[in-house]
Amino acid sequence: MSHFTTADGLSLYYETHGNPDGTPLICLPGLTRDGQDFRYALPHLSAYRVILLDLRGRGRSDYAEDPSSYNILTEASDVVALMDHLSLPRAAILGTSRGGLVALAIAGTTPERLSAVIFNDVGPDIDPTGLGRIFDYLGRAPKAKTHAEAALALQQAMAPAFANVAPERWREEVEVFYTQTADGLALRYDTGLRHAMLAQAAALAELDEAPSLWPWFAALKRLPLGVIRGAHSDILSAKTYAEMQRQMPGMRAVELPDRGHIPFLDEADALALIHDVLKDIQ
Repeated sequence: MSHFTTADGLSLYYETHGNPDGTPLICLPGLTRDGQDFRYALPHLSAYRVILLDLRGRGRSDYAEDPSSYNILTEASDVVALMDHLSLPRAAILGTSRGGLVALAIAGTTPERLSAVIFNDVGPDIDPTGLGRIFDYLGRAPKAKTHAEAALALQQAMAPAFANVAPERWREEVEVFYTQTADGLALRYDTGLRHAMLAQAAALAELDEAPSLWPWFAALKRLPLGVIRGAHSDILSAKTYAEMQRQMPGMRAVELPDRGHIPFLDEADALALIHDVLKDIQ
């Protein structure tokens, strides 16, 4: 197990896998998840130096005393601090959902640290339908009291968007991201994330015009890029997916049938895209 210290003194957990001499690939997880988000893809990425990070307030990393630090700019600076800790001048980012937004923040602040970016079901615009769904559960323990109950509930909730997924995978998902306690299932992230997200949403609502992430996306124009979309995603809309390709004609893109938010990343087409993007790194 490895840790490094952020500028504000938090100890963040990371793991390294694969070829230590391979292309550095930092995997950044979804909002409430951690480095285990990439466990399905990991066996297929052994040629690369894969670095899995638990972002602040998630998994095995420290929780922040100030929830306002749960924002993509601070998390981007944490990723750069990890790169400095590992003496990596540049690295590729595979960003799932929130992790892709953190990659955009790096592009907007220190683009020279990036060698490639792959977005997993996220883009510069977030579909409000999916954002509302996330706010419904964010920071709240599930009503289910056991892993078995939670797995069944998750399978039923995801059934409209996901097909051909074995029940065992949904059981693994809840076992990885919820801790069983005597009182039920506990979250493996700081509930302060909910307060941070609500405060940020309220602040944006007061603005005449919300800041756009598209200029940060434009900062990636000279890099190998890829985007993976679940065909039934409620976070990365078909419109945003198309606009990303329009603005970046060389971007590799794949839409996965029978997937919503988020693809698991062991789908054959998703893995093919990841490999294709990484081989183009100069």
